[in-house]
Amino acid sequence: MVLNDVARRAITGRQAAEMVELSLRQVRRLLAVYRKEGAAGLAHGNRGRKPRHALAAGLKCRVLELARSRYTGCNTQHMSELLDEREGITISRSSVRRILLEAGIRSPRKRKAPRHRSRRERYLQEGMLLQIDGSHHKWLEDRGPALVLVGAIDDATGKVPHGLFREEEDALGYFQLLEQIVTKYGVPRAVYHDGHGVFERSEYEPETLEEQLQGRKHATQFGRLLQELGIASIRSRSPQARGRIERLWGTFQDRLVSELRLSGASTIEEANRVLQDYLPRHNQKFAIAAAEPGSAFRTPERDLADVFCFKYQRTAGLDNVVRFSPCRLQVLPSHGRYSYARTRVEVRQSLDGSLAVYYQDKRLNTRPAPDEATVLRKAASQPPSAPGGPAQRHYAKPAPDHPWRGKFRVHIDRG
Repeated sequence: MVLNDVARRAITGRQAAEMVELSLRQVRRLLAVYRKEGAAGLAHGNRGRKPRHALAAGLKCRVLELARSRYTGCNTQHMSELLDEREGITISRSSVRRILLEAGIRSPRKRKAPRHRSRRERYLQEGMLLQIDGSHHKWLEDRGPALVLVGAIDDATGKVPHGLFREEEDALGYFQLLEQIVTKYGVPRAVYHDGHGVFERSEYEPETLEEQLQGRKHATQFGRLLQELGIASIRSRSPQARGRIERLWGTFQDRLVSELRLSGASTIEEANRVLQDYLPRHNQKFAIAAAEPGSAFRTPERDLADVFCFKYQRTAGLDNVVRFSPCRLQVLPSHGRYSYARTRVEVRQSLDGSLAVYYQDKRLNTRPAPDEATVLRKAASQPPSAPGGPAQRHYAKPAPDHPWRGKFRVHIDRG
């Protein structure tokens, strides 16, 4: 009808192009074909023709026959590979899928429906749950050593109660972190953490005899600390579950790195000073109010010095000497007892490195014990170190005919 109007000059070609939503050039082309061939010329030239890339009917029948017999139960991708490898039929996966679907054959592979996930609600009150973790990052960029930021974030408010830089993610760093939080705010109800070895031992690590007798399972030093403070330990199964502290690390790696750069920090001491100055400003900007007012932090019921220490079980020798790494502690008579030989004692190492020996929760009098002859001979065999510097290491130089030299010897043919 539009082309007839154009032919009668009732409308212009540009008006016809707007009506049929085509270009003016296309309308002119259609008008020329219409005048020459009539309405039949408006049909597409490929109508009724078989596409050049269409699959042959015999090939489709062959694929269906193999799918119903030899390759029954194969998924579409696997079947396309088998057809190419064993039958010499090169056909794409999408073509195999289309042929099978047209014949009513669906892929046998059952795909699991996506699991519904929803955002977890925050805890209602501050101090009910702390998420703790360590972040490995180039905090000082190229100005200083590689550091690990150990920190915590309150789940209810998003407040960062404390954080500190460490040379590595170790138990001492988490001890210092929790000690500062307990001293300043109180004891939290629970902590949320990952599966790092600081928090729990591997399930394949056997329990000690003492743990079996006391009913304790795979308690690390930090796990023992949480038990003594009455803090629930909750392990997360994925980084997404710790989304709050993972997002905190993303913010710190953006903002805190810039703060450290602007201050020119290049050592761990300087980095910790910058961090303590930055945390109040961070909390003021990003922390929110909890759903319920008040605080769930508890007042500690025990002396913090008794719990914030590393505790090790040792057996006193017949000479009342307790060995602990390179140290030897001589147990002196105390609490009405003259000898503690062969008794099971507890060595407590405070966070500053000092040692103390306890028996039945009572501190024993001790003094440094003389080293054994083997230790003295080993020390005498080592060369004296330079004043104010570490001992210089001496390495044995292999002989020219040593087997290790012969393995890497380079032979040069001078002929």
